[in-house]
Amino acid sequence: MNEPLPDSVANTDQLEDLLSKPTGAVVQAISKIAGDLIVLGAGGKMGPTLTRMAKRALDQAHNTARVYAVSRFSASAAVHRLEAEGIEVIRCDLLDEAALDRLPDAENVIYMAGRKFGATGNEGLTWAMNCYLPGRVCQRYRNSRIAAFSTGNVYDFTPVHRGGSLEGDALCPRGDYAMSCLGRERIFQHFSSAFNIPVALIRLNYACELRYGVLVDIAQKVWAEEPVDVTMGYMNVIWQGDANAMALQTLAHAASPPFPLNVAGPETLSVRQAAESFAERMGKEVRIEGEEASNALLSNGQLGHRLFGCPRVHAAQLIVWIADWVMRGGPSLGKPTHFEVRDGKF
Repeated sequence: MNEPLPDSVANTDQLEDLLSKPTGAVVQAISKIAGDLIVLGAGGKMGPTLTRMAKRALDQAHNTARVYAVSRFSASAAVHRLEAEGIEVIRCDLLDEAALDRLPDAENVIYMAGRKFGATGNEGLTWAMNCYLPGRVCQRYRNSRIAAFSTGNVYDFTPVHRGGSLEGDALCPRGDYAMSCLGRERIFQHFSSAFNIPVALIRLNYACELRYGVLVDIAQKVWAEEPVDVTMGYMNVIWQGDANAMALQTLAHAASPPFPLNVAGPETLSVRQAAESFAERMGKEVRIEGEEASNALLSNGQLGHRLFGCPRVHAAQLIVWIADWVMRGGPSLGKPTHFEVRDGKF
C-alpha cells in the first residue's frame, strides 16, 4: 500500500525521495523483468529519479538485475545519488558511435535522450539527436526491449472541449522540434519492424515537480509579479514521480509494431485559473496577458490510467506544494518549459 502524501516538501532530499519512490504497482511490474536495465540519457531533468525508482523497485522485488545510467552527466550531484543506490554510472556522448558500441548489453532499455530547447538555430543537431541517434540505438540494442520517450508535441493543437489527443489520432507536429520527435517515432517504428524489437512510445505531456514544470513557471511569474500569458490557455501536467512510474511499467507493454501511450495527468487545467490559485496562496495580484485560444496542445491520458491507475498526485496537491516551495525560496532548475509557445519554435 502506498504511503500518504506529505502536506509540504521540506527540501531537495525529501523531493528526490518522493520522485524516486516506487509504487507497489511498479515493484510488481519490475519484479517480472528478466535481464539488466540501461537508461540512455539518464542525466536530464527526469532521468536520475526514474533510474533510481527502477533500482529501488528491483531491490524491493529482490531482483538482482543490474541498472546502468548513461549520459554525459554535467551535474555531479546526480551521479552521487545514482551511485549511492548501487546504479552503475557510465559517462558517454551517445552520438559518439564507438562509445555507444562499447555500452554494456541489456535486455531492457529506457530511451530518454533527446533535444528540445535551442532547436531553433541549431536544427541539424536537433534532428541528429532526435532521429539519427534512435536508429543507432536500435541497431546496438536490436535484441532488447525498448521503452522510448516521445512527447505530446507530435500531435496538433486540439479543441479544448475535446479532452486532449488520443493515441490513435493523426500526428501533425508544429516546428522543427516536434517534427523531429515524430521522426524519432518513425525511426523506432522502422527498426521495430525490421528487427522485431518490442517498443513502447511514451508520449509525455508535461512532467512537473517542484523545481521545474509548467506550474512552476506560472508560480514563479506570480511570485515575481510578472505577467502570465494565457494565449496557450490550457495544459496537462503530471507529477514526475507518477510519470516515472508509468514509464517503467510500459516496458511490459512494448510490442512490434510499437505501442504508443500518452503519459499525462487526468485534468485539463486552465492557465488563468492556476495563476489565480497561486496568487491567492501567495497573497499576490495576478497579471494576465492575452486571451485564451480555443485550442491547445493537450493529451488524453485515459489509456495509461486504465492500465496503470490514476496518478497519485493531482494538480491541486501540486499547486499547494509548488506555492509553498517557491515562497520559501526552494531551488529551481532554471529551465522554463516555454509552454506558452504556439509556433513550435523552441
